[in-house]
Parts: sequence; C-alpha cells; structure tokens
Amino acid sequence: MKEIEIYGSTGRSKILVGESLENLKNYISNENVVLITDENVSKHYRNQFPEHPLITLGTGETVKTLDTAAYIYQNLLDMNAQRSTVLVGIGGGIVCDITGFVASTYLRGISFGFVSSTLLSQVDASVGGKNGVNFKGYKNMVGVFNQPAFVICDMNLLKTLPEKDLLCGFAEIVKHAAIEDAALFEYLENNYKKALSLDYNVIERLVYDSVVIKSSVVNRDEKEKGERRKLNFGHTLGHAIEKTTGIPHGEAVSLGMVFAASLSVKRGLLSSGEEKQISALLKNLKLPTTVDIDRKKVIEALNKDKKREGDGIHFVLLDGIGKAVIEEISISELHRALDNIL
Repeated sequence: MKEIEIYGSTGRSKILVGESLENLKNYISNENVVLITDENVSKHYRNQFPEHPLITLGTGETVKTLDTAAYIYQNLLDMNAQRSTVLVGIGGGIVCDITGFVASTYLRGISFGFVSSTLLSQVDASVGGKNGVNFKGYKNMVGVFNQPAFVICDMNLLKTLPEKDLLCGFAEIVKHAAIEDAALFEYLENNYKKALSLDYNVIERLVYDSVVIKSSVVNRDEKEKGERRKLNFGHTLGHAIEKTTGIPHGEAVSLGMVFAASLSVKRGLLSSGEEKQISALLKNLKLPTTVDIDRKKVIEALNKDKKREGDGIHFVLLDGIGKAVIEEISISELHRALDNIL
C-alpha cells in the first residue's frame, strides 16, 4: 500500500492506494458511522462491509441530484445522526460525490471518507475535495470544496467493473499524463494491453501516478483559482457532449481531449505528431475519437459551462505532451473551432 496526502483548507486527506475494503474498519474507529453505497456495489461486496447502518442508492447520473441528497438527509435524521457521525461512501464517483456533498452540508459539516470502487473515482472523482450534485442535467452545478478524511483505492474492486466503466478511468489517466507527465504517457503507450487486462502492477502504478499528479495540483491550488484548472483538460467540450448525447463521462472526455489537442495544434502549441499520438493512445484504450453530435445543443451547453467568465472561458491546451497551459478563449472562437472539427 502507498499513501499520499492532500493538505486542504478543510483538513488533511489521506489517499491509500492498494488498501483493501476489508480494512475499512481500521479507519473508522468511531462507532457512529453511516455507510452509503449503490445497488451494484452492495450486490458484489456487501459481505465485506463493516456492520454499520447502510443507505443504498440507485445507479447512474440520474441519481446525482438534490432529491437524492434530501433522501439521505431524511435517513440521517431518522437515524438521529449527530455532528460526531462519520459518513463513508463505498462506490464510484457518483456515490463519492453525493456522500461528500451531504457530509459537507448536513449539520453544517460532518466527517467523511470514501472507499473508491471504480477506476474513474480512484484516479479522479474521489480525490481532490470536490463534492457536488447535478442540477437540471448540468454536471456538478451545486457543490462544495471539502476534503475527505481518507480515500481507500482497492484495486481488487475493479475486477467486477464492466469494460465501459474501466474505459472511463483510462480517459482520466490519459488526461493526467497529457497535462503533466510525459513519462506516464509513454508508459501507457507501452503497456495499454496490460492495462486493459487489469494487470495488477500496471493498474496500481497508473492509479498511484494519477493520484500523485492530481494531489500535487490540488495541494498547490485547492479551490481552482488557477493551476487546478488544468485538470479540466478535455472536460469543457466533454461535459457538453456528455450532457447532449448521454454517452459515458470517459468517452466524452476522450472526445474533448481530441478537440483540445486539435485546438492546441491550431494555436501553434502542440505538434501534429503529438496530436496523432494522443488520438492513437485513446483508440488503443478503446476510447472514441469521433462522434456525431448536435452542434446547436453542444454550443448551448458550452455557453452554460461553469468555467465561463463573460464572453470567454478558461480553456486547457497542451504545449506539448506533459505540459498544460490555460488560455482564455472567446466563446465565438470555440464555436468556430467546433465547426472546423465537425
């Protein structure tokens, strides 16, 4: 097991890469604990949960709402949950986001931790202190910054994941490599077959390196005032595509990275050869690089992106593989670039 620490304004967060769900009890000595999970995780791993009250949610982005948060609040009230209560989310990004959001707002804030069960949540969603819910179909429009006390990344939980869920995680790993670690990008190029087959040593390194990248960025810019924005590489267009097409998050981010790489080439930052490397790696990891989209709907979603400021938007580009830059791009330029891609 390897441990990484994030030092946030709300406290210290320990990321435990290679720890086991079965050892969760070692991190929740407080008897006043409530577990939150979803139906899929409960079906596979309920027998490994410690004996504490359990709230089970449905699955999918449609449950990541204020209504679900209200449902959990009511359960906590019925259980007479106090400020000493600890919430533990056992699941993927949706469970972790909702658990963190509820814990951060119930009684003005109680302690919480995660057992991350998907590759996407291990390398992204459960790390960094962002907690939120969707509103009117727009991702993470209501939320807070608050660090979990701990995050357990159990590699063994990945074995029951459908392939499409694994691929979502690989998209985020490619993102981390592209923005900050050329060596990790090369490692992925050389080991993508082992990664897809869930070779333990390869997956553990990919998760660990991704968490190191994200945690180092978060330690420098917890509240996304500057440098942390580069973690949004591929996400500006990706979120718009995800909202308008309903495709999985990782697939949408893959498409967003292809778009951002193309725009980086047009701005003279990235070479065409590096652009081809990025597309080739995404294809090797079974991620899409083209899609049919409704231009009007995508532009409407882009116009409502929460990173927008006035007529511009903070957009993440690449100045070579392994180096991200953030530039303010006008909405009209993004529209024109999108027309060229389509």
